[in-house]
Amino acid sequence: MQMSDFLGLLGGLALFLYGMQMMSSGLEAAAGSRMKMILERLTANRFLGVLVGAAITAVIQSSSATTVMVVGFVNAGMMTLNQAVWIIMGANIGTTVTGLLIALDVGELAPLFAFVGVALVVFVKKPQLQHIGQILAGLGVLFIGMDMMSSAMSPLRESEAFINLMSTFSNPLLGILAGAGFTAVIQSSSASVGILQALANSGVIGLPSAVFVLFGQNIGTCITAVLASIGTSRNAKRTTIIHLMFNIIGTCIFTTLFLLFPIAYVIDGSLTLPGSLGQTIAGLMPASHAGQIALVHTSFNIITTIILLPLGNYLAKAAVKILPERPEDKADQLHLEYLTPIQISSKDGGLGVSAIYVDQMQHELRRMMEMAKDNVEASFRSVLNRDEEELEQVEKTEEYIDFLNKEISLHVSRLITYETNEKASAVVSSFFTISGNIERIGDHADNLAGYTRMLNKRNISFTGVAHEEISAMRDICLEGINDLLSLNAGNVEWLADVSALEQRIDDMTSDYRRNHLERMRDGECSDEACILYSELLTDFERIGDHILNIAQEMAKVQEHI
Repeated sequence: MQMSDFLGLLGGLALFLYGMQMMSSGLEAAAGSRMKMILERLTANRFLGVLVGAAITAVIQSSSATTVMVVGFVNAGMMTLNQAVWIIMGANIGTTVTGLLIALDVGELAPLFAFVGVALVVFVKKPQLQHIGQILAGLGVLFIGMDMMSSAMSPLRESEAFINLMSTFSNPLLGILAGAGFTAVIQSSSASVGILQALANSGVIGLPSAVFVLFGQNIGTCITAVLASIGTSRNAKRTTIIHLMFNIIGTCIFTTLFLLFPIAYVIDGSLTLPGSLGQTIAGLMPASHAGQIALVHTSFNIITTIILLPLGNYLAKAAVKILPERPEDKADQLHLEYLTPIQISSKDGGLGVSAIYVDQMQHELRRMMEMAKDNVEASFRSVLNRDEEELEQVEKTEEYIDFLNKEISLHVSRLITYETNEKASAVVSSFFTISGNIERIGDHADNLAGYTRMLNKRNISFTGVAHEEISAMRDICLEGINDLLSLNAGNVEWLADVSALEQRIDDMTSDYRRNHLERMRDGECSDEACILYSELLTDFERIGDHILNIAQEMAKVQEHI
């Protein structure tokens, strides 16, 4: 193999991988949020779940991306472990589409795809058409890279050393390990299968050896989901175990079949079964090596799915047995319940990641809001009862709210750098604003509770009327926060109701200030009590302002999701 061939191989591999990345990025920008909605809503039925997983993966050309999304949904509590099983099975079927496209040998049209795609990206201003152009350009570049790799590897047919290396893959274990290792490195079974097809088309590896490498590639593709599960919940980690079990079981079944029966030799035409049935089967087999590999790859995933579909719930139970709950997992410490350190890199373009983050942020913000609500209620209770133990709990929860705001802000700043979808960017920006406003509600609750210490230290007391007013403040604040947590949050009527509530808070603040001044003139309360009550009213009014700010951002989110 000459240096020019080696450079051609590297260039072809680069174009092939970049073409896949372009396709994935274009599809993610065009339909990222829709993929999330489909996966979330259509997974109750096992057959529908398999179809959805297959369809989504066929579109985005990556079972890893689909599985990573599923890991995120399970971690966020949006999807059960049993629902995840069906999506994973479908994803393994959908990932065979790239190999089937390559087997169809539409490479002659690759320059046309690339030209049309680039023309749409460069000359058309409409974002949706630009995304389509990116998809077409990626498809064209992918096939151009495939053709370059095949041409560059053709001389390897004459290399005795390389032939000897390829022949070692006839050993099932070595072939499986090689396929798993290579796919784990490039983190794409579609790409690694395409490279295997290029090797086969060049005549440097025969189907009897290639099938074992192919089976290993199905195992290697799980590495992306394994990486995505780092730092997630136990259920999310179990999702990756299910993905691994599916492919390992399938590999065991097919390796056994191909060792016991000469299936590979029948498919590649080197062995014809006797009788008319044998001739019919031979006529149905693809002529090209790429087509033969695509046939085995597709059969592997469809047949494994058919075998394991009735056993899906048992796979989920087995995953729980392998990774049981631990008492320390429920320890009360500062942590993110839903947001996870999902990998984003320029390589994958954030494929599928924004959809996961949107849902994870929604759940984490709701959790943060619940904490703020508890703190508002506890802070008023602390003031009314002069309870300093309640104050200490409020301060502790306030630290947690500050922690969540900081972590959510870090995730937003990281995600916004990679986000290509304008609507998704707007949603993430709104989440950043919502998080900041929840944190400010927490601050005002902390201020309110802090007045308890002053009341006790200086023996200050409020009048009975002031106590009634404080109770009314508490009730309307909790009503406002409950509105933010409502299932109807985000629509126009809901926003109008929250706006009206905020106006009631402003009106109450004005009325209570006026009542407060009258009590002060009548000598019913001390100067210190007056100052403290005035500060309390300020915090009360600010909580209302932040409730309205959050509601307005939630309405924007509703428009874009």
